[in-house]
Amino acid sequence: MGGMSETGRLILLGAPLGNPADASSRLRDTLAAADVVAAEDTRRLNRLARDLDVTIAGRIVSYFEGNEERRTPELVDVLTEGYVVALVTDGGMPSVSDPGYRLVRAALEAGVPITAAPGPSAVTTALALSGLPCDRFCFEGFLPRTPGARRARLRALAAEERTLVLFEAPHRIAAALTDLADAFGADRPAALCRELTKTYEEVRRSPLGELARWAADGDPRGEITLVVAGAPAVPAVRPDDDALRAEVAEREAAGRSRRDAITDVAAQYGLRRRDVYTLVHR
Repeated sequence: MGGMSETGRLILLGAPLGNPADASSRLRDTLAAADVVAAEDTRRLNRLARDLDVTIAGRIVSYFEGNEERRTPELVDVLTEGYVVALVTDGGMPSVSDPGYRLVRAALEAGVPITAAPGPSAVTTALALSGLPCDRFCFEGFLPRTPGARRARLRALAAEERTLVLFEAPHRIAAALTDLADAFGADRPAALCRELTKTYEEVRRSPLGELARWAADGDPRGEITLVVAGAPAVPAVRPDDDALRAEVAEREAAGRSRRDAITDVAAQYGLRRRDVYTLVHR
């Protein structure tokens, strides 16, 4: 390893989801120059390097779920000795439902600088293709594997108003979609994104009930990202007139102007501002 400096550095690499053409110039340059490349799957890394016509001069080590705990202190030692370590997963950004978080935390605790050569993400790619609202969303990663735990988690998420992004394995997707339809309602809009950026990319946009039937009748293959519309907002029940006046007065007492207090109350209960104004000044 010839790139030693006074301070090592950890670089997180965003790898293509499937199409090598999505690789950035920084990804290529970093793979070629890093002292150590830690890869979720070394065979996939070597295949990617061939596709990109990149020669990896540094040492290649495996870094996956099964050896993260053991390998993390080894990589931190390399970093604190002043070497550059690049971390790459099979696709997308490290740490996002992939190995990386443990090494990032350990590097931070050791005072090692961390940066990223950002790249593709299955989360945001599926979200953008889904046709569902993207302004507010939450990422849930993989659902629990056992049916009981999965259903309990979905019950807890049923009222979530933000768009949900989930990962799921092909052999569990039919059961997961059935549980989603039961917990969220069969009519909840969703999009199943399969094999993103690859030759057989497919995006199916249908209600959960239809997706569940499709998955049960077929045999979906490949990597799957599921995007589910958030729960519709439940409008607050309108209080009686005296209670509405009292809420405006409370906001005024807390320092809001009367105009703003009226606007707040009208928005809270889905009322026209003019009607609340008339009620307050009656």
